[in-house]
Amino acid sequence: MLARLRLPFRAGPSMQTYDFIIVGSGSAGSVVAEKLSASGRFSVMVLEAGGTDRRFYVQMPLGYGKTFYDPAVNWNYRTEPDPGLAGNVDHWPRGKLLGGSSSINAMVWIRGAREDYEDWAAAGNPGWSYDDLLPTFKAIEDNQAGADEWRGRGGPVHVTDNTGFVHPLTHRFLQAGQELGLPHNSDFNGAHQEGVGIYQLTTRNGRRMSAARAFLWPAMKRRNVRVETAAHVTRILFEGKQAVGVEYRQNGQLKTARAGREVILSGGSINTPQLLQLSGVGPAKLLQSFDIPVLIDSGHVGANLQDHLGINYTWRAKQKTLNQILRPWWGKALVGSQYLLLRRGPLSMSMNQGGGFFRTDPAHIRPNMQLYFQAFSTVLPKPGERPILSPDPWPGFSIGLSNCRPSSRGEIMIRSADPFEQPRITPNAYSTEHDVAEMLDAVKFLRKLAATSAFADVISEEVLPGPSIRDDDALIDDFRRRSGTVYHPVSTCRMGKNGKNSVVNSRLSVHDAGNLRVIDASIFPSNITGNTNAAAILTGWKGAEMVLEDHR
Repeated sequence: MLARLRLPFRAGPSMQTYDFIIVGSGSAGSVVAEKLSASGRFSVMVLEAGGTDRRFYVQMPLGYGKTFYDPAVNWNYRTEPDPGLAGNVDHWPRGKLLGGSSSINAMVWIRGAREDYEDWAAAGNPGWSYDDLLPTFKAIEDNQAGADEWRGRGGPVHVTDNTGFVHPLTHRFLQAGQELGLPHNSDFNGAHQEGVGIYQLTTRNGRRMSAARAFLWPAMKRRNVRVETAAHVTRILFEGKQAVGVEYRQNGQLKTARAGREVILSGGSINTPQLLQLSGVGPAKLLQSFDIPVLIDSGHVGANLQDHLGINYTWRAKQKTLNQILRPWWGKALVGSQYLLLRRGPLSMSMNQGGGFFRTDPAHIRPNMQLYFQAFSTVLPKPGERPILSPDPWPGFSIGLSNCRPSSRGEIMIRSADPFEQPRITPNAYSTEHDVAEMLDAVKFLRKLAATSAFADVISEEVLPGPSIRDDDALIDDFRRRSGTVYHPVSTCRMGKNGKNSVVNSRLSVHDAGNLRVIDASIFPSNITGNTNAAAILTGWKGAEMVLEDHR
């Protein structure tokens, strides 16, 4: 019933007013809070539905296996049964804590390809080309490998070079890729993206470098910043079409806060469109079906959902992998002591130590697939747990991949006017012939990698999908059954010229609304080639700069 009320907003005598109210403290919201508060001129309120990120398994890099299903820090979204995934319901983890999904992700730092941002600018978004954004990317970084034409040093996000610490099998993977013609790439964020190499991670001294650690923790020390946790925003408050504040529930109490300048939505690609729809901004027929008064009829709110889909192939190895050190009790004791005393070892890294980008067809002008090498395996399932810290009892390793620019489109829509009911997520995975065809070519490439001389004395047998899965129909059936999200949903409030094709303009202001912006990955006009966290942080940085420019 809360969302159905559309009473004129009046601030009570005890209500505090802030210049800016930021909904969400994730990859973008943390950056926005830090940037807007840095000068001391503006007061900033951050409302986070989750709790603190000061948890051991959040700060320990490989601890994200423990947070993968933990409702204390994870929204644990579930999609609709997806025909493209053989009717499976996919698990979509999203961070429900300070730092958002940057506090539970796999920490791989990939900006995306130059062409991705050229596409953004060409779609009618001035200021978003690669050359426009490169100085910002560099300013964000404190890259351990050092500064150069493409990389930055001295920024708030520490990026670790793990070249000297990866498992030896990772180098076998690099050799295999080069046997198949992929160049060795020492920096996927440098001059070129194609090739195989070691992933750089957002860690520092063996701890996760989340957006909260990099941006929000410093901001929270300022007197002009107020961060409220367990504060679930239920709707945006409007006077006419001007956003003037928000309503939120905290510890069972319904509260309101007023924004003197702007309300900024940084809830991410799921929560942001959900909140807009609950507040009367969205597809009119949908809102009317739940008796939500329509403020702005926008069919693009929640539409145009894009996501990367991934699958792993797994092999039994003839030599030890990380399974043999992470599985037994004595191994856990050893790596645990190594981590606690030195902040080193497997627990200080991601499960994705190596990877790369390749083209499934040489005719493609740029890579369309991403690779992930994991020197351990998790074939044996554990209900309700992602067994990263308890892998298989036999030596195994996996090579995963995900598509970079799928053509399938889904949507995220509310189920009711209840702000506490999870929205309906319909990914429509593999719903185009294009996506099926390129994934078929990609999984065949995985077997080519395994057949190289680099792995000749390593592989004992293929475990998943197994040698019986050979012809095209069987391969397609397999990846439909075993594929799932790689946690990169974007574009549900995409940026564009006008309300006919988008939700926000190039300055991230919501079309036809006043004092309301969206600053998070939901504004991406299209998905990028690779992991999305770096681009989400960039969006927070650039979006905050635009806000400051408009409020000089």
